[in-house]
Amino acid sequence: MAKIFSILIFGLVLLFPSQTYAAKKIPILIYHSIAEYQGSGQKELYVTPENFQKQMEYLKENGFTPLTFEQWGEVDRIPKPIFITVDDGYKNNLNILTTFNRLRDTSFKPAATLFVISDFIGNPNRLSQADLRTLSASRMFSIQSHTATHPDLTKTSNLQHELEGSKLKIEQITGKPVIALSYPYGNTNRKVLEETKKYYQFGLSTTPQVFIQENKLNENFTLPRLYVKYSTTLADFAKIVLGQ
Repeated sequence: MAKIFSILIFGLVLLFPSQTYAAKKIPILIYHSIAEYQGSGQKELYVTPENFQKQMEYLKENGFTPLTFEQWGEVDRIPKPIFITVDDGYKNNLNILTTFNRLRDTSFKPAATLFVISDFIGNPNRLSQADLRTLSASRMFSIQSHTATHPDLTKTSNLQHELEGSKLKIEQITGKPVIALSYPYGNTNRKVLEETKKYYQFGLSTTPQVFIQENKLNENFTLPRLYVKYSTTLADFAKIVLGQ
C-alpha cells in the first residue's frame, strides 16, 4: 500500500509540477528611513542603522539571498530569496551602503531596491543624482521608480508623467533600465495597473503579506510587501522573513 501511495504522489508531481512547487514563500520587505529618529515625521517609518545592521546580519547568518527585480528569474533556483525595498529616496538611505559594505563578502552579497520619487531627486533630505549614480555603480542597489511626484495614482490625471516620465528620468541618471514601480500609498486599480504594464515589469503594493508565486494573471503587478518598522524587534524580523 505504501509503495502504491508513493507511486501516486510521484505521478502527481510529474503531471502537475508547477502546482506542486508553487507554494514557495518570497518575502519582500519595505523600509523608508534608515536613521535615528529625531522627532520629525512618522517614527514607525524609521529603522535605526544599528537595528538595520542586525537585521542584515540575521539574513546573512540564516542563508538568505537578497535579490533585486532584475534577478526575479532566479527565485526558483535559490533556496531562500528575499527582496529588500526602500521607498521615497531619503538621503539617509546612504546608511544602507555603509551596512552593506561592512557585511559584504564572498558568501553574502547584499542587495536592495531603492524606489525614488524622480521629481524630488536632489531636494533637501533626498538622494542626489550623484548619490544615485554612486549607489547604482556599487552593484548592490537597483534604482527604480516611486513615480514622479508621489500622488495617489488612482486619483491623478497625469499618469503618463508619473509612470513614463519618472522612468525616463531615472534611467537617464543611472544609465540602467527601470523595470519596477512602487505604488504611492500602495494604491492601484485596474486603470493604473494597465498603464503600469506599459512601462514596467513589476508593480509593488503595501499589502502586508509574504508573496507566494502562483503564476496568476498580473501577480507581478500586485506584489505584496512586509513592513519593517522602528518597533520591529529582531524576533519580529525573524518571523517576518520566515513568513510566520
